[in-house]
Amino acid sequence: MKNYVSINRKWWNKATSVHAASKFYNIAGFKKGKTTLQSIEIKELGNVRGKTLLHLLCHFGMDTLSWARKGAITTGVDLSDSSIKLAKELSRETKIPSTFIRSDIYKLPKILDKKFDIIFASYGVLLWLSDIDKFARIVSNFLVTGGTFYIVEVHPFTNILSYDFKFEYKYFKKGPYVEDSGTYIDWDKAKGRTYEWSYTMSDLINALLNEGLKIEYVHEFPFTMYDQFPGFMEKNKKGQ
Repeated sequence: MKNYVSINRKWWNKATSVHAASKFYNIAGFKKGKTTLQSIEIKELGNVRGKTLLHLLCHFGMDTLSWARKGAITTGVDLSDSSIKLAKELSRETKIPSTFIRSDIYKLPKILDKKFDIIFASYGVLLWLSDIDKFARIVSNFLVTGGTFYIVEVHPFTNILSYDFKFEYKYFKKGPYVEDSGTYIDWDKAKGRTYEWSYTMSDLINALLNEGLKIEYVHEFPFTMYDQFPGFMEKNKKGQ
């Protein structure tokens, strides 16, 4: 069996520097006070002040720190050494307090012994999960009674399309899929092999229900949060 975690971790360590230097992530703007959160999650999660928040697959933590700016007591977790190192640097430089942990998400219960009011995951996380049912157990494990798990994600139906907007994958095939392209920030940079998975809406919903979570709402939107298919997308009047 291939060590998917090790291979993906190696790629993310390489991709972090490309992302950090990009206009897409705009670290300079973040340091000046710009939030990296979208209006969707800000509105739907509401007031987080004083609440403990666990951010799963946090990359280099700008969303984590943006929640901390709104008053949440945050902990960010990511697989990548480079990402967590940068997250800690941003926390120190901006003087925004937050805890950051480098860990494979499935090994987190061995490292972290704490429960949270909110568990947050966003945009492009599901494809890095090799086991959606185990992910749901992780969420349940770290959530306080009456707490909230909130995920905002790219619509899974788009997983059937390649980056050049061709039908290439099957909606009901979970994977793993082998990818050798670059990063979504620059397809010519950070090239390397990764292993990714695809889950349907029902895969995620049923995994959470099986762990005893209650689904309060499922919202869908006619836009995505990045140039998912370069050359095939356009912005609306709201810049989405």
